[in-house]
Amino acid sequence: MTYVGRYRTPAGYDDLLLTSDGVCLTGLRFDGGCARTPAGCVRELPVFAAAVRWLDEYFAGRPAAEAPPLCLQGVSPFCAQVLAVVRTIPYGQTRTYGEIARQIAAARGVPAMSAQAVGGALGRNPVCLLIPCHRVVGRGGALTGYAGGLKNKHLLLAHERGGH
Repeated sequence: MTYVGRYRTPAGYDDLLLTSDGVCLTGLRFDGGCARTPAGCVRELPVFAAAVRWLDEYFAGRPAAEAPPLCLQGVSPFCAQVLAVVRTIPYGQTRTYGEIARQIAAARGVPAMSAQAVGGALGRNPVCLLIPCHRVVGRGGALTGYAGGLKNKHLLLAHERGGH
């Protein structure tokens, strides 16, 4: 069974939709302005409470508490590798798609990896913020592609740099 919850973000951001299998967080995504939480919301799940604590800390600009348990179901091995690299990007810092592609290529012992393939894998990230794909930028720091919307990506990066 899939459980659904909602997190009301600070002003300016779209709200977040949380999903869980009852034990792990299976999804966290910007909801794009939908006004209602889907039927069947179970707000008392411990994993939702843990996610809310983490999000409260994150949006308060404090080091986030321990992350809730995640289940990345249906993610390909390549996507899982990309997401693992992205999880190592420190708060307030960014990496380019190309840098991540080069890191994965080196780990795989191949001469090159496509930055576009990295972008495609990031587009499948089921758990935004906790796997901080907003910290991945284009060449020269360009804000390109973000499943949660470029407005949210811009706000998140500004927030992490102390400007929001």
